[in-house]
Amino acid sequence: MPNIKSAKKRVSVIERRKQENRYVKSTMATMIKKFREAVKYDVAEAEAMLKEVVSYIDSAETKGVIHKNNASRKISRLNSLLFKAKNNASKVEEKVEVAEAKVEEEKTEAPKTEEKPAKKTATKKVEEKPAKETKAKKSAKKDAE
Repeated sequence: MPNIKSAKKRVSVIERRKQENRYVKSTMATMIKKFREAVKYDVAEAEAMLKEVVSYIDSAETKGVIHKNNASRKISRLNSLLFKAKNNASKVEEKVEVAEAKVEEEKTEAPKTEEKPAKKTATKKVEEKPAKETKAKKSAKKDAE
């Protein structure tokens, strides 16, 4: 424990800043987590959230809570995540439109009744195998000769 007055003050100031920094980092992590969830479900909402998240990350950088490269990396990754989500959403919409168009085409076409091909039945000739001769038959055969 420090004995000098200025050292005691430094300890209290460091503790206060540590708590403030922890709050900023925690809040930033929560915002990023909520943004990532929003991207999964609603791209438009995520796009609106991105501005808030980027602003908060920039303020954390300005305060000295995180390094500028760390802030840039986080912002870049969030932007690329949103970009990919937009592209995937547009691809999904295109697929849905194509599928709906196919369904509409099938509805407009006259229903066709499919003729089932006649069943082909193959008849196999079964060769009759001679029954095994029993001892009684063999002896009767010998007697007959």
